[in-house]
Amino acid sequence: MPIRVFNTLGRRVEVFEPIEPGVVKMYVCGPTVQDVAHLGHARTYIAFDAIIRFLEYYGYKVIYVRNITDVGHIREETGEDRVIEGARREKLQPMELVDKYMFSFFQDMDALGIRRPNIQPRASMHILDMIEMAAKLVEKGHAYVVDGNVYFDVSTFPEYGKLSGIKYEELVKHRIEPDPRKRNPADFALWKKAEKGYLLKWNSPWGEGFPGWHIECCVMAMKYLGEQIDIHGGGQELILPHHENEIAQAEAYTGKKPFAKYWLHTGYLTINGEKMSKSLGNFIAIKDALKKYEADVIRLFMLSSHYRSQIDYNEEAMRQAQSNLMRIRQTLDALYELLEEAGEAPEGAEAEEIKLIENAKKGFVAAMEDDFNTPRALAEIYALTRSANAYISSRARHDKLVLKSYYDAILELSRVFGLLQEYRPSKARAQVEVKEILDILLEVREELRRRRIYDISDRIRSRLAEMGILVEDTAQGQRIRFRQQ
Repeated sequence: MPIRVFNTLGRRVEVFEPIEPGVVKMYVCGPTVQDVAHLGHARTYIAFDAIIRFLEYYGYKVIYVRNITDVGHIREETGEDRVIEGARREKLQPMELVDKYMFSFFQDMDALGIRRPNIQPRASMHILDMIEMAAKLVEKGHAYVVDGNVYFDVSTFPEYGKLSGIKYEELVKHRIEPDPRKRNPADFALWKKAEKGYLLKWNSPWGEGFPGWHIECCVMAMKYLGEQIDIHGGGQELILPHHENEIAQAEAYTGKKPFAKYWLHTGYLTINGEKMSKSLGNFIAIKDALKKYEADVIRLFMLSSHYRSQIDYNEEAMRQAQSNLMRIRQTLDALYELLEEAGEAPEGAEAEEIKLIENAKKGFVAAMEDDFNTPRALAEIYALTRSANAYISSRARHDKLVLKSYYDAILELSRVFGLLQEYRPSKARAQVEVKEILDILLEVREELRRRRIYDISDRIRSRLAEMGILVEDTAQGQRIRFRQQ
């Protein structure tokens, strides 16, 4: 079966066919870096990370762009740039604040095992591109200038609302109270005039100002992926007005439709049934969540819900994710240890087990082909672990091929979701840890010898010799060898 996706544009399930065969060009809206990243960010970027990894597993080459918004994102309630607001809060220069939280965001994404995009453009580095686009839209009659402000004229784009379903007559405002000088309250800013003393401003044909939020993403998407892209993603809250405005600008600018062929949106994250909010005191930063749960637990929890569904973060759900992860690891550890002593069964003797494993892998792929259904795909991994444990417990002797097939399949499918990226079997981990402890002990012994504390250094060597670890002192330093049993 081909991959099928639910396209927000049209609100229907469609067969996925990228514009260029074998290549997927994807743009996902990145964060506004004025504060620490929270679990809502984790929800969206883990979901798209799993989608990207699956598309690559499926055989596609994915070119992934995720931006950094560091200017122009105006807070609806106050009409102020969020970066400037954050800079005042922390008594920093705006770009100082941006650097602080941009690198903090990168650290959080790395800590969660989220793969870095191919390109991570910053809005502030593309001001000239935005000015050029705004000027072209004015030239084409899709935008107009009012006292240094440039507004997109929604009435010139009859298809406005095709993503969100909103009717033209329902449009009243976009983000902030409308400028009474607009032709229509629904018209939105491509460029805003900067008042005297405003900290984030650039020269333009219309005077000093700064870009509107909505122009940023379509400019960066088209600059790096072309005038038409395959997938545009983000949270559901971006459908209107942000993504609706992106479509209007991009398609009016290029004259090509669609700007993005498939629009994918993640569902909301709630905390114990309530919308996450600083004012409610249930705002959870990614850094704080990682102090309590390891990255794989957070990833597993997020992927246990379909990317389009709302998901509720609560302790019971996190404990369940932790338990599921532990079960997968324990199964892998058991398979790894048995592999060392397993023999080879007669050819075809374990064909049923191999068939079961192959069917589980097909089931995993089929689940992900169905609009990236991660809960169903995870169910196939859990089923594999149950089957592996049943195989282990039901036989006195095990076939090496079967054990390895179970081990490889569970690890392979888990890593499609970015899980167990740092996994090492417990026995292998123990061997590495023993080696590290021995290295520390030998460093201590070397220091003791430098200080001429020979009685203690000799005692360490004697005790190691009793364990079969022979330490020789040479002109080149310590050498170790292991006594043959």
